[in-house]
Amino acid sequence: MSDPFVFSKVLCSLGEGPLWSPEHRCLFWVDIDNQRVLQQGEADADTRIYEFDHPVSAFAREPGESLIVSTSRGVHRWQVGSAALDLVHPVEGDNPVTRSNDGRTDRLGGFWISTMGYNAEKEAGSLYRFGVSGLQLIKDKISIPNSICFSPQGEWAYFSDTPSGCIIRWPLDKATGLPAGEPELFVDISATGFGPDGSVVDAEGHLWNAQWGGARVVRYRPDGTQERVIELPVSQPSCPAFGGADGKTLFITTARQDLSEEQLAREPLAGATFAVKLEIEGLFDPVIERITA
Repeated sequence: MSDPFVFSKVLCSLGEGPLWSPEHRCLFWVDIDNQRVLQQGEADADTRIYEFDHPVSAFAREPGESLIVSTSRGVHRWQVGSAALDLVHPVEGDNPVTRSNDGRTDRLGGFWISTMGYNAEKEAGSLYRFGVSGLQLIKDKISIPNSICFSPQGEWAYFSDTPSGCIIRWPLDKATGLPAGEPELFVDISATGFGPDGSVVDAEGHLWNAQWGGARVVRYRPDGTQERVIELPVSQPSCPAFGGADGKTLFITTARQDLSEEQLAREPLAGATFAVKLEIEGLFDPVIERITA
């Protein structure tokens, strides 16, 4: 494993939602606060930046050259490189309190997306699954939804309401992709004071969790025990994603949101996007179920 290095020097207020697209051979991620999408390949010297008029938070791959994105207004199709988002399905678009947050595609091709309050209002958010069956509510009364990811064979979904300090997992129905039982505790980090933020699962079924306030990403075994820690020079890592040509690079978005001037002076790279070369193979997000709208 290499030491973490800076992949993109662009400093995001709230970097989030990294997705490696094999079709485009590059990483996409967002700066939610500044309503930006960012794009960069492994060999690129610069980051491409696209600006929109409302927040974008997460991506899903689909057949062809376009991406599906979740925004504060709903699920959209984005032709990469364009300045337009085409609405596919509204999601709380008439609710001025909420915006989209964490999201990831399950092993059957369902796009799990979440909402939360712009000011993290208590229990203002919800979790949905979007696919050929439409938009299905999975859970409501969520404050800060995060850690959405899935075991390699699709038998488990992981999730965190960050203020709880816990990551849970649900057993899934392999035919529908929906929860098929009660959630159970996977990891409890509430005693650390760190927040479980975004997560991703590797090919060995281990979960990598970015810990907000903890300056670290932690790898957990399938039984929830800690396997390793990646220390970072910034306190607010937000989400990891696997990518690169061989799938063995872990990209990590970070944030500078709400840091004081003194903290920013100690963390000049806060908001940059980092990468770590690993000996472990990751899993690319699957392609979303074919959406015809």
